[in-house]
Amino acid sequence: MKAVLFDLDGVITDTAIYHYQAWKEMASILGIDIDEEFNEHLKGVSRMDSLQLILEKGGIGNRYSESEKVKMADDKNIVYKQMIEKVSPNDLLPGIKELLKDLKDKGVLLGLASASQNGPVILDRLEVTRYFDTIVNPAALRAGKPDPEIFVKGAQQLGVDPKDCVGVEDAAAGVQAINGAGMVSVAIGNQTTLAAANKVVPATEDVSADLLEKVWSGAINCNGVF
Repeated sequence: MKAVLFDLDGVITDTAIYHYQAWKEMASILGIDIDEEFNEHLKGVSRMDSLQLILEKGGIGNRYSESEKVKMADDKNIVYKQMIEKVSPNDLLPGIKELLKDLKDKGVLLGLASASQNGPVILDRLEVTRYFDTIVNPAALRAGKPDPEIFVKGAQQLGVDPKDCVGVEDAAAGVQAINGAGMVSVAIGNQTTLAAANKVVPATEDVSADLLEKVWSGAINCNGVF
């Protein structure tokens, strides 16, 4: 295992609640009501794709021009960025700081493969930017998750073959993207929802450098893949 690529929300920190609140506020202005169950479909999905899903839920998917949609997404992001100003190192999920440190001590390259365009800002606020060798810019991609492009790009930026990488996600769309990139996938969360992953663990504190290495090497039988 030469590299590990991480999603951000639900893996390193949990700003999903802020995304939900910001989307809910924007949707309400449009007369669309979204709840936490619907919000599950937005996890790991790009900003513009999330907006489209919300518009389609309200039956107005084709009502707005592309420029109008961009303005809506930008307005949502302004609200979201105001909400995340209070993010601090205390918002790192359990075990993540130790995981990043252990991986770096082992000489493993680390990358961020998040659909969030605010990823660099959040890493800075969490004070973990120094652990990451690369951050993929989602705005420069042709397609968002579940397309594998973001993970393929991450491997390219790190200069490693995807088969030598592990991707860590908490969303089904992200797991699909990791698998599509030809990487080994480790997911955090519900076993049923994330069954496509090579290995599923219930919480971030269950992920260790040794576990990732074992899953990658095939020492753990992950859903029959190895």
